[in-house]
Amino acid sequence: MAKLKVGIIGTGNISGIYMDNGKRFESMEIVACADLDEERAKAKGEEYGVRGCSVDELLADPDIQMVINLTIPQAHGPVAMQVLEAGKHVYTEKPLAATREEGIRVLETARSKGLRVGGAPDTFLGGGIQTCIKLIEENAIGTPIGATAFLMGSGPENWHPNPDFFYQPGGGPLFDMGPYYLTALVALLGPISRVTGSAKISFPERVAKSEKLNGKRIKVETPTHIGGVLDFASGPMAMLLTSFDINGGSILPRIELYGSEGTLLVPDPNTFTGPVKLRRMGEEEWSDIPLTHGKTENARGVGAADMAQAIMSGRGHRASGDLAYHVLEAMFGILDASSQSVHYTMQSTCQKPIPFPTGLTDAELEV
Repeated sequence: MAKLKVGIIGTGNISGIYMDNGKRFESMEIVACADLDEERAKAKGEEYGVRGCSVDELLADPDIQMVINLTIPQAHGPVAMQVLEAGKHVYTEKPLAATREEGIRVLETARSKGLRVGGAPDTFLGGGIQTCIKLIEENAIGTPIGATAFLMGSGPENWHPNPDFFYQPGGGPLFDMGPYYLTALVALLGPISRVTGSAKISFPERVAKSEKLNGKRIKVETPTHIGGVLDFASGPMAMLLTSFDINGGSILPRIELYGSEGTLLVPDPNTFTGPVKLRRMGEEEWSDIPLTHGKTENARGVGAADMAQAIMSGRGHRASGDLAYHVLEAMFGILDASSQSVHYTMQSTCQKPIPFPTGLTDAELEV
C-alpha cells in the first residue's frame, strides 16, 4: 500500500524509537531527519538509513507531507508553526505547546490551511488501555462513576544527567508525566468539563546526583506536588495526584476506574501493555484480563502512523491535536484553580478517540 513520506525535526534520544517504529507500521515512511545541529541530524540519519539535513531543507522538500516534531518542549509550538507554514501536517511530542495561547495558534493555523495536527502521548493506543476501553464499552464495570490516578515518585535529579528543566515553569510532574494520565483518562471517559486542584513546592531547592552535575543545586520554580479533581462531561469524577516529592516510595496504583458494577485496574499509561485486572461487584478476587488488542511492545509513533493513514484515507486520526490541546488546557487549569482558589471551566473539548478494532496485525491501523 502507499506510504506517506514523513520527516522528523529533533534528533535527540527519543528520535530512535520513532525511527525504528517508522519501519514497523504500514502507513508511513520516514525519509529524512533534521536538527538545529545539522551534524547530529546527519549522524542520526546515517544510523537509521535516512537523509540527515537542515531544518530548512526538510521543510522545503515537496515530497515530505508530514513532520514529526521531537524538539524540546519549549520549541514545540514555534516548530509546529514552522511546519504548518511550510504546508505540511505536524505531529508533536507532548506537550502540544508551552502555553495555551501557543496551542490555540497551532490548531487555528492548521484549520485555516486545511492541515492536520496530532500529538503524543499515543500510549492509549496500546493493547493495555485499548483492552480497558473495550471492557468499559462491554459494560464490564457498569456505569463509570469515578477514577483515581497517581504518579508518585522522587525527582529526576536522582537519575537524569541534566534535570534543571524539570523544575522550571512548564516542567514538574504534571507537565512531564501528566499528559500520559490525562490522555488515558480522556480516552477512557471522554472530555473533561471542569477541574480544580492544589499545587505546592515542597522543597525549594534540589541537588543533582548525576556524575556530571553531582552536588549542583537547582532552584525549584514550578509546583512539584499537585492534586487535581476532574469532572468529566459524561458524569464521572477523577482525582489525579502527581508528585516528585515522594522519597519513601509508594504502593498506590497507577489508575483505577470505578463503576456501578465493579472496578477496573488500568495499566501504567506510560506503557503500551498490561496488566489489566477486573473485580466485579460480589467477587472476592481480582481477575487478570487477557489483552484483546496488539501493539503491546514499545509502539511510540503509532499515533503518528495512525495520523498518516488517516491523511491518506480521509478519516479522523486518534491522537488528534484537539485531544492534545484539551489535555494541555486541563493541566494549566489545575494550576490556575490552585492559584486562584476556584474551579476552572474547560474552554475546549474533543472527541473521545475511536478505539482500534480487534484483530489487527502489529503493522495494521484500520480494517
